[in-house]
Amino acid sequence: MRSRSGSTRAAIAAIGALLLAGSAGAQARPDASLRVTVADPSGAVIVGARVSVAPEPREGAAPAPASLETSNRGEALFRGLEPGRYTVRAEAPGFEPTEVHDVRVRAGENHRDVKLAIAKLAETVDVGRDPRERASDPRSDAFATVLSQAQIDELPDDPDEMEQMLKDMAGPGATLRVNGFRGGKLPRKDQIQSIRFRRNMFAADAHEAGVVTVDIVTRPGLDAWRGSTNVGFRGRALSARNAFAPEKGDEERGRYGLSLNGPLKKKRASVSFTADGIDAFDSQTIVAALPSGFFADSVKRPNDTLNLTGRVELGVGASQLLRAEFQRNHTFTDNLGVGDFDLPERAYRQTQNEQVVRVGLAGPPRKALYNELRLQFRRGETVWLPASAAPAVLVLNAFDSGGAQRSGSTGADEIELADDLDIAVGRHAIRTGALLEGGRYLTDELRNAGGTFTFASLDAFRAGRPTTFSRNAGDPRVSATEWQAGVYVQDDFRARKDLTVSGGIRQEYQTPIGGLHLAPRGGITWSPFKNGRTTVRAGGGVFYDWFDASSYEQAVQLDGTHQRIETTLQPGYPDPALGGLATMLPPGRVRLAALDQPELREAMAGVEQTLPRNLRVNAMYIRRRGLHLLRGVDVNAPIPGGTRPDPASGTVTEIQPTAESAYDAFSVGINFARPEKRIFVSANYQLARSTNDTDSPFALPADSRNLEAERGPAATDARHRFFSLANVPLAWHFRLGTAVRVQSALPYTITTGRDDNGDSVSNDRPAGVGRNSARGRAQIDVGARLSWAIGLGSQPPAGVGGPQIRIIRGGDADPLGSLGGPEGLNRRYTLELYVQTYNLLNHTNALTYTGVLTSPFYGQATAAAPPRRAEVGVRLTF
Repeated sequence: MRSRSGSTRAAIAAIGALLLAGSAGAQARPDASLRVTVADPSGAVIVGARVSVAPEPREGAAPAPASLETSNRGEALFRGLEPGRYTVRAEAPGFEPTEVHDVRVRAGENHRDVKLAIAKLAETVDVGRDPRERASDPRSDAFATVLSQAQIDELPDDPDEMEQMLKDMAGPGATLRVNGFRGGKLPRKDQIQSIRFRRNMFAADAHEAGVVTVDIVTRPGLDAWRGSTNVGFRGRALSARNAFAPEKGDEERGRYGLSLNGPLKKKRASVSFTADGIDAFDSQTIVAALPSGFFADSVKRPNDTLNLTGRVELGVGASQLLRAEFQRNHTFTDNLGVGDFDLPERAYRQTQNEQVVRVGLAGPPRKALYNELRLQFRRGETVWLPASAAPAVLVLNAFDSGGAQRSGSTGADEIELADDLDIAVGRHAIRTGALLEGGRYLTDELRNAGGTFTFASLDAFRAGRPTTFSRNAGDPRVSATEWQAGVYVQDDFRARKDLTVSGGIRQEYQTPIGGLHLAPRGGITWSPFKNGRTTVRAGGGVFYDWFDASSYEQAVQLDGTHQRIETTLQPGYPDPALGGLATMLPPGRVRLAALDQPELREAMAGVEQTLPRNLRVNAMYIRRRGLHLLRGVDVNAPIPGGTRPDPASGTVTEIQPTAESAYDAFSVGINFARPEKRIFVSANYQLARSTNDTDSPFALPADSRNLEAERGPAATDARHRFFSLANVPLAWHFRLGTAVRVQSALPYTITTGRDDNGDSVSNDRPAGVGRNSARGRAQIDVGARLSWAIGLGSQPPAGVGGPQIRIIRGGDADPLGSLGGPEGLNRRYTLELYVQTYNLLNHTNALTYTGVLTSPFYGQATAAAPPRRAEVGVRLTF
C-alpha cells in the first residue's frame, strides 16, 4: 500500500513539476494578439477580405501567422504574436489593397482598423503608406467618435433607451441612420457591428447642416449561427421617489428580447431575426393649484411595446451585399396627457403601428466604382382615444381639466429612394448621388373639437370669467402629398500628400415650397506634419431644411375650408354664449405664404491631435446662420383701436419664411482607448449660443405687429453641455460602464397670463421682457452599468478543429476573454448578469418652469425627469 501510495505521490509531483515548468515557460513567453477590422469607404465592414500581418524588417519578431479572411464582423484575429511593430495588409475584390506600416503590438489584445478605398483607374500613391494621407482624408475618422464592441456591449439593452443615450451623446439635432436609413427602430445592440459619430462637415452628400450623424451598421451572420436572449426587470423597490410626487409612485418594467442570426449559405447568404418587448407602467406626477388648494398626485401610465425585425443578407457577385429588412413595431400607451398641471380626466390612449421595408445594395460593381443603393417604404398609423369628451379648461399654469381634445387617427405611407456612387479617378475621389423621398398623409384627427376655455388665473376661474373660448369646427379628414428631392456631386481632390481640397454642389426641391435651391459646399483637410498625428479641417456651405410633413398636413387641415377656428372673447362659462361679453370672432384659419425653403449658412474650422497612448483631442468652432425660417404670424391681428384689418376673419395664422437664427459653438472632444486593457473613454464639452425668432411654424408671437421683439434665445439654448462615456474592466470578471450628461439651464418665457392686446392669444409679455429671457436650473444625469460575465463551453478558432483548452495565467491581460466573456477569444456561450442605473445621483432634473405671472407657481419648477432607477437583468449569448 505504501509503495503504491508513494508511486502515486511521485507521479503527481512529476506532473506538477511539468505543469509548473510549462506555466513558467508560458509566462516568460510574451502573449499578444492583433484584431484587424476591415471596412469599406462608408464604414461598413467587409466580410471575406484577406488580411496578412508581417513583422517590420527592423523587428526581431517571429514570423507572423498565415493570412486570414475577415469574419462576419469584418475581423481577422491573429494570436500568438510577439510584441513589436508589424505591417498589416488588407485586400478585397473591388478595393485598393492597403498596407499600414509600423503597427505597434503590445502584450495582450490589440486592435487596428483598416479602411479600403475603391479601386483606382489610374496608378496613385498607395493609400495607407503615408500617415499624412490618412490624416488628410476628409472621410476618415478624424473628428469622429467610434464606439468599440466593448462600448456597444455597455449601452442600454432597451433599444429605445439606447437611442436616447446616443442622442444625448451626439447633441441636439442629431440624425441616426441604420445601414444608411433614417427612421424605424434601432437594432438590438448584439446585432450592431459599429457605431460612428460623424459631423457632416462640408460634404455635398449631406442634407442636414453640421449636426452629428450617428451611423449604425448591423452585423451580418455569414459564417456561423449566433444569438442571444435577455430579460430585464425594474420595479418600485429599485427606484427613488420623484421630487414632485407626494410618495413613491408605483412602477414596474419587464423587458425581454431575442435575436438569432446565421448563414443560409456560408459566406454568401445570412438571415437574422430579432424580437423586443416591453410590458411596463410608470408614474406621472401631477402638481396643480385647485380652487380648493394645492394638489399633488401621481398617475399610473401603462406602456406595452413589441418590435419584430427580420433581415436577409445575400452576397451578389464577388463583392456586393444585398440587404433586405422588414420591421413591425407596435406601441400602446395609456394615460398620456396627464401630468404637470393636467388632471387625470385629461388622459387619452395612444396606439402606434409601424411597418418598415428596407432594401439596400452596396459594393463595387466594377473597378474604380463603389455604389450604395437604398430603398425604404414605411407605413405608420397613430390612433388616439380620449377618456373624456368634455371641453378643456386651462387655468394658466395652475391646473388643466376637462377632455384631452385629441381623438381620431393619422396615417402615412412614405418612400425613400437614394443612391450614392463613389468614383476614383487618379487624385480625384468623386461622389455623386440622388435622393427622393415623400409620401401620402391621411388624417381625421380631431384637435380641440370640443373647445377650450382659457382662464388667466385662479381668481378669474372662481369668478367664472374666461379670457377666451376656442374650438376647431368642420371636417378634419385631410389627404396631403409631399415630395422632396436632392441631387449632388462632390470632388475630394488630393492636391498634395498632406492636403485634400473638397468642393461640391447640391440641388434640392420640395413640393409645398417649389423652386430650385442650390447649395454649394467646400473645404480643406490638411495634415501639416510628417507623422500624420495632426489634422486640420475648415470649410463651409449652404444647407436647406425641409418643411415638415406633419406641419404641412396640419396647415392644410386648418385652412378654413376643411376646418375653421372659432374664437369667442370674454365668453360665458360653462356656456360660452351665455354670460360675460361673449364676443364671437369670425372664423379663423391657417394659410401658407409664398414660402421659401429654410436656409442655413455654415462655416467651421477645427483641429485634431493624436497624442501618445491612443489619446485623441480635437477642438472645433461652428458658425451657423439661418434665413427664411418658417414661423406663424397673425396677419389679421388687431390694430390700435381694437379692429382687425379683415373684419370678416378672426385670427389668420400665416406661415411665413421670415424668421432668422444664429448659432455659434466651440467644442472640445477627447477620445482615449487602450484596447489591450479594454479601457475606453470618450468625452465632449460644448460652449454654445443659439438665438432665433420662433419656436415652431405655428407659434404665434406675443405681438404680430412687432416681430423684432421675438428675437431671443432658442428653446434648446443650453450654453454648456458635457457628455462622457467610459468603459473599464474590473476584477473577477466585472465590467463597469458609465455615462455622464451635464447641461446648463434652458430658457423659458415670462408672460402676464392675460390677452392684453386682444389678439385672442394669452402669451403677452410684460413691458421690456423678451422671449425666453428666464432660465431654469442645470441638469445632471449619471448612469452606470455594472456587469459580470462568464463563458460557458468552448469554440475552436478559425482553421483549428476540436475543443480548445487554455490555462489562465496570473497577470493575463485578457482574463474575461479567456473565459469566453464579451469580446472573448474562445467563447461559445456567454452568461451575463447586470445592474443598470439611471440618474445614479438622484439629482432633481427640473423640466417645467412656470413663467406665468398670475400662476401660484410663478418662477418655480413643477415637474422633473425620472429619479434614480435601477434595472437588473440577465443576457445569454450563444
